[in-house]
Amino acid sequence: MSIEVGNVLEGTVTGITNFGAFVELPGGKVGLIHISEVADVYVKDVKDFLKERDKVKVKVLTIDGNKIGLSIKQLQEKKPPQPVAPRVNTAPVKFVPRKNFNTDFRRQNSIGAPTFEDKLSKFLKDSDEKLTDLRKKTDSKRGGRGSRHYE
Repeated sequence: MSIEVGNVLEGTVTGITNFGAFVELPGGKVGLIHISEVADVYVKDVKDFLKERDKVKVKVLTIDGNKIGLSIKQLQEKKPPQPVAPRVNTAPVKFVPRKNFNTDFRRQNSIGAPTFEDKLSKFLKDSDEKLTDLRKKTDSKRGGRGSRHYE
């Protein structure tokens, strides 16, 4: 029987590596099942799914000279994707009535905390005070105008 891309063949696992499994096909040819083609699920170790001398059905994916790429995964029936149920939040919802937008809502939010504008003006005031103090300290260290000390 000739080996062509798309054929489904039965072979025997002859060796297992960390990247896949080698399968002897009819006619004495050997192909490789890459670790990504072993199963539909994540495969960390091929030995969890296959053992040497296992009889497996494989599909021929590629033929490149002497290299034959095989797959078990493509022969498995594809399970339809399970719909994800929407998450239902079971926590009680606290109703907070909104203020009328015609009022000055910028001065305070609903729980009395300072607004962004209040925080920003406080930050600017503190920053100006710190810069003024810094300037005073650095100006005194420079010495006055033209006063140089010679030794």
